[in-house]
Amino acid sequence: MYRDVPALELRGLTKRYDESILALEDFDLRIPAGSFFGLLGPNGAGKTTLISAVCNLIRVTAGEIRVFGEPHDSMEARRSVGLAEQDINLDRFLTVRETLTYHGGYFGMDEPHERADELIAAFGLEAKRDVRAPRLSGGQRRRLLLARALMHHPRLVILDEPTAGVDFELRQDLWRYIRRLHEDGTTILLTTHYLEEAEELCDEIALIRDGHLVARDSADGLRAHFGVERLQDVYVKAMAG
Repeated sequence: MYRDVPALELRGLTKRYDESILALEDFDLRIPAGSFFGLLGPNGAGKTTLISAVCNLIRVTAGEIRVFGEPHDSMEARRSVGLAEQDINLDRFLTVRETLTYHGGYFGMDEPHERADELIAAFGLEAKRDVRAPRLSGGQRRRLLLARALMHHPRLVILDEPTAGVDFELRQDLWRYIRRLHEDGTTILLTTHYLEEAEELCDEIALIRDGHLVARDSADGLRAHFGVERLQDVYVKAMAG
């Protein structure tokens, strides 16, 4: 049923922070349900503003956001979205298991403990289940952030730089889990500064610059459109304007 409507649709999205900062301007984007979609752009391009708007963390100046056809600020839409943020914003007083069960309770899950234990096992955190966030390694915190985003079974998962600062082995582990998640039908929106990550994982990639969408296609389509052989060269040309 959900594949009949886009997972995410932005129409005329505009966000102005003040007279000098226009983060997004008349921005349109439609992400099909079930897709693995990459959003690339430099710092300040508008990626974080877009994500924050979709997740109700900021108010937009103008425009419309729908999640699986529902207004983005509706309870149904909120329950459909899981966000793994770039910044590690874990409560320092909660254990791994408490972090997950509290998040499940926030979304109205009646019995979050079974789901928490399932994710703890999936992300290899069994030995850390009763450990508080400050005592976790950086990689373990990254795993916990992703597990928390998945706790309430969201249909759209937004991954904001999910492998930033992690080592090669953990990056490969996260890639494998994200791929399985997508294969199970979850729609994924990925932002990353690692172009090889976007090329490896995403069905389609959008390039954003100064609050505007400048290109969108598969990696092969983007290379053909810009007449280059590498995605890095596509990025350089698109960001040059």
